[in-house]
Amino acid sequence: MTQLQSRRDLLTRGRNYGLGLAVFFFWSAFESKHANADDFAADPNALETWMNEWMNQWVVKEKKPIGALFLGRFKDPIYFLRKPIKWTPNQGQKDYQPVVVPAGFVTDFASIPRAFWSLYRPDGEYTYPAIVHDYLYWTQERPKDEADQILRLGMEDFGIDSFSLNSIYQAVHQLGGSSWDANTKLRGEGEMRILAEFPDDPTISWGIWKMKPGVFAKAK
Repeated sequence: MTQLQSRRDLLTRGRNYGLGLAVFFFWSAFESKHANADDFAADPNALETWMNEWMNQWVVKEKKPIGALFLGRFKDPIYFLRKPIKWTPNQGQKDYQPVVVPAGFVTDFASIPRAFWSLYRPDGEYTYPAIVHDYLYWTQERPKDEADQILRLGMEDFGIDSFSLNSIYQAVHQLGGSSWDANTKLRGEGEMRILAEFPDDPTISWGIWKMKPGVFAKAK
């Protein structure tokens, strides 16, 4: 098979993917990585494999946060989810499992260390992934490093600029150990963070509400 015939064959088969013209245009780039286009003849799967790799480079990744953010607030700046939210991994992030944060989870957006609040307000554009991260820090069902990495991936989903993203990630990664340890202590003392009943009184504080009997969901 001549090189010209190979190109014609690629173009014809590429149209079946709706990418014939684009594949033809990028043929030169493909040839720079493959010494002999006749490899297609020897391996019938070579074209499909390359096409999939090529398309994955140019297709915009689907963003994966699920569920609009509905929050309630106590008198003090402590919040709770009125509806669940979910983070799921994008393509290429299969090392991570989805995270479902249930309705009733109580958070203070503590993913952002207080020392950084003058630069990065705790309710910034990264609030959604910060809540997911706060939940992972509370449950501690996954290692701290994984929780920090999911925060980073979640901020990417929300298009946080790279400087802010890296600054916040490094802050929680380097300084978040104290929050992690504090949560371990609180959970050991029996504190709960998943509400079964939400307050109607906007003047009630978190400290008062959590002392009321029956307001928390039963632990699974």
